[in-house]
Amino acid sequence: MMPAALQPLRAAAKAASEKAYAPYSQFPVGAALSLAGSDQTGPDILGCNVENVSFSMTVCAERNALAHAIARGIAPRTLTTLGIYMPGNKLYSPCGGCRQFIAEIMATDARVYAFCDSDDYREWTLSGLLPDGFDF
Repeated sequence: MMPAALQPLRAAAKAASEKAYAPYSQFPVGAALSLAGSDQTGPDILGCNVENVSFSMTVCAERNALAHAIARGIAPRTLTTLGIYMPGNKLYSPCGGCRQFIAEIMATDARVYAFCDSDDYREWTLSGLLPDGFDF
């Protein structure tokens, strides 16, 4: 059962998915980010997947939200919570490219959550999401 505290994050990620451009996969994904120390009642930054017929050019919802954060001048390592919504009743983890992107941009103690249309959810720490990721 999903804790009530996660409901606004899930709702924001789901709302972001409704803006996705997913004509090829028909799988609209949304992402919602929260900042460290944010006093807002809901997530701060949203993103959605944007597909392209040249599939490698597709931008995942997670990377879209993280890129928006950087473009807004938010310092890397200050993002503490990422929620990802996907349609249906099955939960998926972020792709490998998004895992590396998440590990580099989010705070080291960040939490990543996956939500779908059921009350199920998954939670990861950065080290659980990407053990032994690239680091310089």
